[in-house]
Amino acid sequence: MTSRRFRDNLAIMEPAPASPPDYAKRHRLSTRLWHWLNALLLYVLFTSGLGIFNAHPRLYWGQFGANFDTPWLVLDRFPGWITLPALYNLAMSRHWHLTAAPIFAFALLAYMLWSLGNRHVARDLAFNRAELAPRQIWRDIIDHARLRFPTGTAALRYNVLQKGSYVAVIFILLPLIILTGLTMSPGMNAAWPWLVDLFGGRQSARTIHFLTAFALAAFFVVHIAMVLLAGPFNEVRSMVTGWYRVPKERA
Repeated sequence: MTSRRFRDNLAIMEPAPASPPDYAKRHRLSTRLWHWLNALLLYVLFTSGLGIFNAHPRLYWGQFGANFDTPWLVLDRFPGWITLPALYNLAMSRHWHLTAAPIFAFALLAYMLWSLGNRHVARDLAFNRAELAPRQIWRDIIDHARLRFPTGTAALRYNVLQKGSYVAVIFILLPLIILTGLTMSPGMNAAWPWLVDLFGGRQSARTIHFLTAFALAAFFVVHIAMVLLAGPFNEVRSMVTGWYRVPKERA
């Protein structure tokens, strides 16, 4: 009888399972600074790049591309409202593009090194075996399709789709657009001629640069859509202040 009473008292003294706090720190200062700087620079680079592309709206593979060569893609000029500046001015578009490009490249390098140093990559972006199971990946796809966003403590972690997209952008698409941009520079051709061979010619690099830019634009559109659907005020506040209001667990 005494033993049973002791166990009952012990059960009463045990703390209840911890519930997620109302607010939690979600984004470090380095992530927030790079996020907003990167958003501004990508806007300048994308719109000024379209202004540069309007000077010759054709894409080629190989080393050469001119009026009498055969392009694989011919486009109309992009409208002024989506270019920088808003009117056709090749010199100004190049000025904006070449001003923002080195800031963008060095900011990415600094962020990558910082994220490796503070273990942001290992802790927040690295995959574990359970996440890579086909069943788990399919579940995340279905949840996103149904707009069933994570709640409780799960909302404080990146799911496998978020990890995959962020790793692809940070470590594949952004370095690729920088390297192909350098390949189109005659000065870099003299300093690093291996870049031309790596991408199969300056015109091939230009094509890859163009396609990568639109892949990043597609990521941006999806990213904004997810922010709006998940709750824009809470999402934007977490990227400004770092603090995120944790959604309540579903019943």
